[in-house]
Amino acid sequence: MVATRPEQAADRALEERLALLAENRELRATLRDLTRAAGRNDALLRKTGERELELLRAESLLELFSLLLPGLRSAYQLDAVALLLHDPRHEIRHHLREDGASPELLDAIRFVDFLEDVEPQFAALERPWLGSWQRTDHGALFGSRAFGSVALIPLPRPQHLDGILGFGSLDPARFRADLASDFLAHLGVIAAICIENAVNRSRLVRAGLTDFLTGWNNRRYLQSRLAEEFARAQRANSSVACMMIDVDHFKRINDRHGHLAGDAVLREVAHRIDGELRQSDARARFGGDEFAIVLPGVDIEAGQRLAARILRAVTSSPIDLGSVAAETITLSIGLASFGPPGETREYKARSDQLLAEADAALYRAKAAGRNRFAAAGA
Repeated sequence: MVATRPEQAADRALEERLALLAENRELRATLRDLTRAAGRNDALLRKTGERELELLRAESLLELFSLLLPGLRSAYQLDAVALLLHDPRHEIRHHLREDGASPELLDAIRFVDFLEDVEPQFAALERPWLGSWQRTDHGALFGSRAFGSVALIPLPRPQHLDGILGFGSLDPARFRADLASDFLAHLGVIAAICIENAVNRSRLVRAGLTDFLTGWNNRRYLQSRLAEEFARAQRANSSVACMMIDVDHFKRINDRHGHLAGDAVLREVAHRIDGELRQSDARARFGGDEFAIVLPGVDIEAGQRLAARILRAVTSSPIDLGSVAAETITLSIGLASFGPPGETREYKARSDQLLAEADAALYRAKAAGRNRFAAAGA
């Protein structure tokens, strides 16, 4: 039976209506997806803004890196956050260690002299990179652990790149290449600015704790550091040693050659001693011609071996005082070491006692004829 024209028109109208309904359902589904995506983006924007404000409010380098690494990992529910940082002068790592950064925090940061030496692609990164985990490409940042997807966020500063902030997720779809990355790019800019500001603040703080002549720390810093090392020794069940060093007959140098020559002697003596020390050792100019060194984890025997090396380093060759003369400089050294501090919390009292014992040993070395070391209890 052949349909009439009115029936055909009704069928076409029904088909068009069904097509419109289907298109409407698709549009509604698309709208729901866009609304959900907008909601996620809005939540992400708010969360990113909150994180950025936290970074900007950080009052120290240690607080900043704690917010950048474990802080962002928790806030964004990530499986890992890692940092590759350009630190050619080894300044940032030293500041963090001096501030008491935990081994876990330091393990999450890879300090490098040149980004190009790690991965050429890192040095060329200008925008966040999102995609699948590749061990050959991303192992230098994240280590041996594997992920589903990663985000690499550059930390840009004018004329150079400070480093790369890495987010790792076990979810392969967490950081897809087609996802927008503007929020991450802005986070990278803020993080780079905050790192630069925190480093500058750390320099200013240390400027008040540094001797301008030698570049070593001053007495106030050393006494504070000693208390910190006793607390650390208690946790690690290890020892702490202290060395007091006096330049023999320094007044004669000033009287004979003038104070500028005396300054040159102090700078060179500090330089030669520095060559025998570890990065973890704390050194300070304690007085006019007196130096003090805190030696974490060093017992009396190891301290005596170090004292002998320092004597050789300083006395091995004369110190040039310009066209006027050269002088062979000798030292008197006093050494004391305390074992694990047990359960005591009287770190300042222990620090004062250690300094006093090292100072007493120094005076025994001077009384015995100088150009030698003496150890407490020996």
